[in-house]
Amino acid sequence: MELDRQAWAQLRDTTPLPLTEAELEGLRGTTDPTSLDDVRDIYLPLSRLLNLYVRATRQRHGAVRDFLGEDDRPTPFIIGVAGSVAVGKSTTARLLRSLLAQWPDHPNVELVSTDNFLYPNAVLEERGTMNRKGFPESYDRRALVRFVSEMKAGAARMEIPVYSHLAYDVVPGERQTVHRPDILILEGINVLQPPLPGRLAVADFFDFSIYVDAKVEHIRSWYLDRFLELRRTAFSDPRSYFHAMATTIGEEEAIGFASDVWRTINEVNLVENILPTRGRATLVLYKGGDHAVRRVRLRKT
Repeated sequence: MELDRQAWAQLRDTTPLPLTEAELEGLRGTTDPTSLDDVRDIYLPLSRLLNLYVRATRQRHGAVRDFLGEDDRPTPFIIGVAGSVAVGKSTTARLLRSLLAQWPDHPNVELVSTDNFLYPNAVLEERGTMNRKGFPESYDRRALVRFVSEMKAGAARMEIPVYSHLAYDVVPGERQTVHRPDILILEGINVLQPPLPGRLAVADFFDFSIYVDAKVEHIRSWYLDRFLELRRTAFSDPRSYFHAMATTIGEEEAIGFASDVWRTINEVNLVENILPTRGRATLVLYKGGDHAVRRVRLRKT
């Protein structure tokens, strides 16, 4: 079923708004204009719906465990958040983590980015696929599926690699520890990819999935805006992989570089690999050109 923003906002019911403007500022991505109105109209109803899903899933799992006579070992409710580069999926994931942690039934919510499972740059360069970073083959899919499957099986603690956007690479020796959460949010551009023949996909372990959608021309504009803002901020750090973009290259040339990256890499990946997975999502958030969600489509089964 599909609902416009007004109809969706009414499903918030009496769910309180737990965020302040200052807290929201800490959750927004670079140049992302998500407002408290967006939180109230879009994300509070979504957090209410997800809370209902979590309760129902726990009840079903409990019934199956009772039937099988198994120990009551809790497993996390897993949510996948997908969408293009620069569409705002990371902001969506961070907002959901904050809002879902406010519900008393599941205070422990972990967020993991699939960027952590990108192959290191050295591996991509060795394979000649550095220019396809972000495409499905640039991820260690086996390690990603293993992580999610073990979490779903009730693993108490797991360590995974850490990706740095500043260094534009996996950080050698650094690890993120994920303790058994009530809810695990897995965010990434390709989390809804179908499985390879004879194998499992990470999406096979999801209890709920979200696709953040917008017109390609809007996403391109947001990507360029974000690139220019990063050029003025993060790229000025000498440790940044793109430091030269802020120091030795003029703005016009930098815009040309970003436009080429979008056209030859990110847009190709979106059209060929990401957008075709939209129909696999449980829920789709459709954004307008101002980044505000205009419509919500929910698959009821």
